[in-house]
Amino acid sequence: MLQKQRILIVDDEPQITRVLRTGLTTRGYEVRVAADGESAIDTFNDWHPDLVITDLSMPNMDGIELCGRLRLMSQIPIIVLSVKGEEKTKVEALDAGADDYVTKPFGIEELLARVRATLRRSPTSSTEDEVVLDIGHFHLDFASRGVSVNGKDIHLTPKEFELLAHLIRHAGKVLTHRKLLTAIWGGNFAEQTEYLRVFIGQLRKKVEPDPGSPIYILTEPWIGYRFDPGT
Repeated sequence: MLQKQRILIVDDEPQITRVLRTGLTTRGYEVRVAADGESAIDTFNDWHPDLVITDLSMPNMDGIELCGRLRLMSQIPIIVLSVKGEEKTKVEALDAGADDYVTKPFGIEELLARVRATLRRSPTSSTEDEVVLDIGHFHLDFASRGVSVNGKDIHLTPKEFELLAHLIRHAGKVLTHRKLLTAIWGGNFAEQTEYLRVFIGQLRKKVEPDPGSPIYILTEPWIGYRFDPGT
């Protein structure tokens, strides 16, 4: 029998957690709930979930700090929930390590679709055909999600890895914002350019010798990005 995928819900609103628990368990997921960030860290360490869904506004440790703490320990996929829909808030959550962002109020079917998409793209459920990918200065190992640039190991989050892999597979080609967003986050995100801007910035900080003057991930103004793997 296949083991159920585990989802940790972190929210201090009982009504929200009841709805999420019901919706997720009826779809076959195993669910646990934490009311704050500290409890979430304890549950994460003891239970090892496959996905975390966390609210942003919580006492003591908010969702932004929780994302950062989790990201220091793991590449686990993280979906953030918040009533705040401003671009600045979304960017802060993504920059802290979140993989996706859902604004309250939301429909349970929308969230379930986000959960399925995020789990499909997580390291433990990769369906990539490649074992390794070597091109220019870059080496990607899909089994371990390992990345090295010019022989130096680089730590990437799941979404950063996915974005880099997509860029590398299309090296030399100009990829529009819409195509990248659709490929990595799905069609519902085709206009969410802040997602792309944050993750491109994160990748550049990690793989570029000088993030301010990139030589690998090149901007095509008003169009998108082009990847040059180096020679």
